[in-house]
Amino acid sequence: MGHYFMLFSRTASVDQASPTPHPSIPSSSNPSHSIKKTHQRRQEGTRLAEQVSLYGVKGSLVVDVSGFGSSFVAYDKVKNHGFQIAHSVLAEVDDHPFDLDKMVLVDWRDSHLGNEPYLRASSSRFPTFLYAMPFSSNLIFLEETSLDEKCLIPMGGPLPRTPQEVMAIGSTSGVVHPSTGYMVARTMAVAPVVAFAIAECLGSTRMIRGKQLSGKVLNSMWPIENRLVREFYSYGMETLLKVDLNGNRSFFDAFFDLKPYYWQGFLSSRLTLNELVWLSISLFGHASNPSRFDILTKCHVPLAKMMGNIALEYIG
Repeated sequence: MGHYFMLFSRTASVDQASPTPHPSIPSSSNPSHSIKKTHQRRQEGTRLAEQVSLYGVKGSLVVDVSGFGSSFVAYDKVKNHGFQIAHSVLAEVDDHPFDLDKMVLVDWRDSHLGNEPYLRASSSRFPTFLYAMPFSSNLIFLEETSLDEKCLIPMGGPLPRTPQEVMAIGSTSGVVHPSTGYMVARTMAVAPVVAFAIAECLGSTRMIRGKQLSGKVLNSMWPIENRLVREFYSYGMETLLKVDLNGNRSFFDAFFDLKPYYWQGFLSSRLTLNELVWLSISLFGHASNPSRFDILTKCHVPLAKMMGNIALEYIG
């Protein structure tokens, strides 16, 4: 008989007092089998496993892809994520000033606010940046993004506890890039690794199941080098949050002055630990004196935090 694993994209629970004579999900018209959104009686994901068993469905692994707000995945640390908020529009216009064969990436300029002193002051306090992707001379996608606070993207924060009953993947598993908010490329890259680990465990004659199974799968996604790399990316996020608008502009001037291999690798989560160390040294060398001063005076706490977390990873 084959093995199964449950894949959930929604979080719901079933009334435990309800009888379940049939393994299929009952109709919501039957009050004794009501399905309701829940936020109680969840302990380390066991609630989700319980609700599956109530329907007579058994699975060797429960994979939670329901997103950052999931309450079925447990963490050992407080979820102290940074957040990125974006507002976007696909606009039909008479004309626009952007090159049709180029996409604008992370544009911090606010020179267009020269005649709006109040907006200029607000921009300095809460800096935002622009993505612009022209489709034609009359159609363009524009997105303004804030690292402070209608898309809400969690960045950084702790990784899920391991082992536990539920296997997390997607934003709830920590694959969102802590510095950029990008996730799709990283998720696609890690999917074959996770699938191989699941298949290896389910096909094992040693009967790797339960918490040991989910722990092995999560560790396949987050070996020690990946965790150390993630600490560097989280430090990048902390740096961006510590500096003001001019500091961010200077930082990105230096960042995009690096060889494309490095800044592209950083944005797409492809750099190794050694390459990230080189990038950090090179970035500091390319930075302006004010940027170096910002890093030394405003970012020493995040730097100490990163070094401490790296030391703990090695000790652990």
